[in-house]
Amino acid sequence: MCGRFVISDTAPDLVALFDIDEAGEALPDPSWNIAPTDPIAVVLESNKGGPVVRRLESARWSLVPSFAKELTLPYPTFNARAEGITEKASFRASVASKRALIPAEGYYEWQTVEKTKTPFFIHPPEGVLAFAGLYSWWRDPTKADDDPARWVLSATILTTDATGALADIHPRTPVMLPPEYWDTWLDPETEGDQDLVDAAVDASHEVVSGLELHEVAPLRGNGPELILPLQP
Repeated sequence: MCGRFVISDTAPDLVALFDIDEAGEALPDPSWNIAPTDPIAVVLESNKGGPVVRRLESARWSLVPSFAKELTLPYPTFNARAEGITEKASFRASVASKRALIPAEGYYEWQTVEKTKTPFFIHPPEGVLAFAGLYSWWRDPTKADDDPARWVLSATILTTDATGALADIHPRTPVMLPPEYWDTWLDPETEGDQDLVDAAVDASHEVVSGLELHEVAPLRGNGPELILPLQP
């Protein structure tokens, strides 16, 4: 799973890295301790009857399906299991046409041994990860039609079985896509299905095999010191 992650790049950094055509307003600041329901930067593509436009937007980290009656759901949706995801009503429509990339410098995972939880920071040797994500637009029924806050953009991170050294920390890991798969995943003109999700999981193995990890101190506050290796 992924319950905390890091993105220290600024919005202009992400615009350049992901070849963004349009950047939204109120994009989140860098953070070293992003938690579910926090605002996160997401990369998505839309065409709206015209040419495809790649956008960088701010989204709520915990997907709210369009049919939800309330913003807060009785079940967690910040992660979504890749296996059988098209059978899940909360995510089916997003797999079909609302897929996203979620930039991250790395993420935290906790290894549990005899009820003791030890945090680790998992990251690439350099650069930024692109988590495979899904997004959704939710209309807040409590807000007026002319209220700009009536539409809420939210997102989730796909997860899969961990392998190698990651499996020793936790049985699940985010699906992380290599750059050559970004266009395929984002393309709004491709109708997504389970085969596309499974192909994304296969593509992520290349990224996972190159990840590094180290133990960190308990997460408190928010700053670059959180990702430093724990000193003996």
